[in-house]
Amino acid sequence: MIADAATGVALALRGEGDPYALSGILRQSDALTSAAVRVLGADALAPYAVEHRAAPVGADDEAVVRQALAAYPPGADASQVSVWSYRGLIEASHAFLPAGAQPWPAPPEAEAAWVAGDPWPKLSHRVSQVAALALPGLAPGLAEQLAARTDDLARGFVRAVRRRDWLQAAGLGRWLARLPDAPSTLGLDSGLAFIRQMGGADPRVALHVVAAQRFYGRGW
Repeated sequence: MIADAATGVALALRGEGDPYALSGILRQSDALTSAAVRVLGADALAPYAVEHRAAPVGADDEAVVRQALAAYPPGADASQVSVWSYRGLIEASHAFLPAGAQPWPAPPEAEAAWVAGDPWPKLSHRVSQVAALALPGLAPGLAEQLAARTDDLARGFVRAVRRRDWLQAAGLGRWLARLPDAPSTLGLDSGLAFIRQMGGADPRVALHVVAAQRFYGRGW
């Protein structure tokens, strides 16, 4: 189900297929829908940031998101990745969906000391896991802090490509596409194109690459 949903998002961002509707690919009545939305995070709503690729938001779309937020809130012992992913889904709801009859909840506080403190391999791993937050306008404070570690993320990107860890490489490449001052020697565009060629059979890899293309013009 996650793979199918990621494929639907990527198709919409590429300008293919029918106009995107979250409730069309993930139905509220399906027991796994909430888990799939939580895994995709803000990416479940990414096509709504490209107005001509999405159908008008309806009550069913809102219900799917609210159901996911209610079903899987991060607990007291949740990882920072889980907290940031949950926060990103709420931020995307504020940004891309109407409030409806009830306002969207406020995003929870998310700690970011790890951005400065993590060694670059661990930082790269975490950042790749929150690649959905690289959507335009989301997590501006996190993006500002990550900009100070662009060189470390570039090292992680190269390492992931060499290890053929396409999902990590795609997530890092997507963040590097958003951040300013990615090293010109990195070859980000050709790197993302290579990742798409080698790992694009994984729908989540394809989604990260097409998001970098659609929103930041990188990786064509």
